Amino acid sequence: MNKKIGFIGLGIMGKPMSKNLLKAGYDLTVCDINAAAVNELVSLGAKPAATPRDVAAQTEIIITMLPNSPQVKEVVLGRNGVDEGARAGTIVIDMSSIAPQAAQEVAKALAEIGVKMIDAPVSGGEPKAIDATLSIMVGGEQAVFDECLPILKYMGASVVRVGDIGAGNVTKLANQVIVALNIAAVSEAMTLATRAGVDPDLVFNAIKGGLAGSTVMNAKMPLMLERKFNPGFRINLHLKDLDNALTTAHNIGVPLPLTAGVMEILQALKVDGSGNDDHSAIVKYYEKLSKIEVRRKLA
Repeated sequence: MNKKIGFIGLGIMGKPMSKNLLKAGYDLTVCDINAAAVNELVSLGAKPAATPRDVAAQTEIIITMLPNSPQVKEVVLGRNGVDEGARAGTIVIDMSSIAPQAAQEVAKALAEIGVKMIDAPVSGGEPKAIDATLSIMVGGEQAVFDECLPILKYMGASVVRVGDIGAGNVTKLANQVIVALNIAAVSEAMTLATRAGVDPDLVFNAIKGGLAGSTVMNAKMPLMLERKFNPGFRINLHLKDLDNALTTAHNIGVPLPLTAGVMEILQALKVDGSGNDDHSAIVKYYEKLSKIEVRRKLA
């Protein structure tokens, strides 16, 4: 508990995750381009830092939670980056969802100055970030994982090491493929039910306990029915993840035809102005084609 932790990236996910570390009693230093987010964490007991370099200079373990590979590389290896302030023995935990190859490249650069790294992307969205029940998938050396495990457990209900550096992000890409295809399947099925004149809410309740039931459907179907598309996980971010999945797959010779199809659905929604909606808004694509809405019927 005496380790000093830095947290860089206080967005939809990073802010509640960092709050949970404060609740756990950790000495926390935070940094973000959003001053309001930093000030909110400072009001709860965190210390502010102006740059990633300053974060690294004041802490022993630095957590990054950033949008994509370029931002992680910039924050860790760029001007005033983590690498400029870190000392040998420092650990970087990158909890962003990035390309596996990018994680390996950053880890290799850090290793040259004696800094260790694990990639630890998460699944569960904002609600699970808030209540500290995220699923965390980790790539890296066993010894580094063991050292970081107590910290990760304050942010997630499931923390699993899946292999060496980069394996965490491979696992996250697999997760994102399954989630995207699941939401698309639910959307397609419920559009069919609605157009056929059957209440989609009743269809949901009838099938959720059977083989078609899933955590994804249980989480996203109520949002569709209630037309609540404010982001827990933005379509734009899922687009980024599927782009990383397709790039990674193509580099190793794995076709992902269904993923490519859903990628185009997400791209169409982005063009239509729904890029900042929750990914449950995939249903809007099918609704537009069928000229109906999947919603809960009023009593």
